Amino acid sequence: MSELDQLEEIEDMVEEGVHNYSTEEHYVVPTDPKVLAKLEWFQDQKLALMMHWGVYSQIGIVESWALSDADAEWSRNCVDWEVTGEEFKKQYFEMNKTFNPIRFQPEKWAEIAKEAGMRYFIFTTKHHDGFCMWDTSYSDYKITNEDCPFHTHRYADVCAHLFEAFRRKGIGIATYFSKADWHIDSYWSTKFEKGSYQNRGPSYNPSDYPEEWERFVQFTQNQIMELGTKYGKIDIMWFDAGWVCKENNQDIRLGEVIDKIRKFQPGMLCADRTVGGAYENYVTPEQCVPDKPLSIPWESCITLGNSFAYSYEDNYKDPREVVNLLIDIVVKGGNLAINVPPQPDGRLPQEAISSLKGLGQWLKIYGDAIYGTRVCEPYKKDGIAFTKKDDTVYAIQGFNNETDVVTTEVFIPYEGKVKEIKCLKTNEVLEFDKKDNGYMVHVPEHHSDEAPYARVFSLI
Repeated sequence: MSELDQLEEIEDMVEEGVHNYSTEEHYVVPTDPKVLAKLEWFQDQKLALMMHWGVYSQIGIVESWALSDADAEWSRNCVDWEVTGEEFKKQYFEMNKTFNPIRFQPEKWAEIAKEAGMRYFIFTTKHHDGFCMWDTSYSDYKITNEDCPFHTHRYADVCAHLFEAFRRKGIGIATYFSKADWHIDSYWSTKFEKGSYQNRGPSYNPSDYPEEWERFVQFTQNQIMELGTKYGKIDIMWFDAGWVCKENNQDIRLGEVIDKIRKFQPGMLCADRTVGGAYENYVTPEQCVPDKPLSIPWESCITLGNSFAYSYEDNYKDPREVVNLLIDIVVKGGNLAINVPPQPDGRLPQEAISSLKGLGQWLKIYGDAIYGTRVCEPYKKDGIAFTKKDDTVYAIQGFNNETDVVTTEVFIPYEGKVKEIKCLKTNEVLEFDKKDNGYMVHVPEHHSDEAPYARVFSLI
């Protein structure tokens, strides 16, 4: 493959802000036993709360992407200002001067996440626009700087307070960090040949300006080290902007800094998404679910609404949809990272909270069929999904609509030997008949006009 073909392939991994994901063939199994143990922990968790929050939340547009002139056609279509691209970028970069989420309540967020059944938390410490949600020593473009009105608030160091609040609820911490930084002049600058025109990559060829690129590398590594050493226990570092990689002539030597951090954070996972290799410990399908089970660790990041960033007219998935999405992912061996965008005032949208609570209520009853499970053939067949934990197989029957008929007989197409079948909700032992390709289970009548989100049977 030519260098040009490689670059085009890397760019194709992102289309209109949505990332594709690495294939199983590109996966490198870690050799560090502590990382391997952490991957087992990761595959037990199944459910994460993801959050994109930054200056862009104030005006309800897509996060960062409108700054890229190469992405202007799709990312600026919601901007009605009669301004040039340069004026738009100037106004965007000055939104730090109005970002003041005075209703931010980190403990409340953590309580909601716990009630929803979340097991780990992925938070945008910095998106491509370069605005830092922690008190970094390496950039003034941050929420704690004096030109941001929120800097006087007691929760000004957002990451510090969020991470501590979530840890107190027993929820793991993952730091989302963009390897690109469209604010720092060692990545984007008008002094190079392209002038003011910017795309996703740096304003220059790193091979032509190695000293400039090294300045950016040191800046990036310093920020990653800050997050990895000054903000308590980190379970996962989750890196976006997959075009910033060695294969694209944008090598930030990520492995160097991750290896240093692992001396303080043994076993910490690294998700260098879409890059492959030793530092993409799990892959991250975005806004999609693989058609079949993957043989490697993975996590689908999917929005609860229509977009990752807060949108004033957003429509959120209801609990039924989220439950069945989670089931579809878990039976294929993956985790669901469900993205909930906070409002610009610091609260979570009420409709989103209601959906999360509905998910949590289902998990309180049926969580044993989700958490800590692994894939189980036949995975999903005839409307029944399967998971397994130790010697127990879980058969999950989902209902996509509240008007679906809930029968008193359920055929479970499982061909393994079964001694006992129980209703997981009531622990009631159920009668069943062995058939050629499975078991016909006799279930008590469902006393409700509305079908459940899903019901689960345990097979022993």
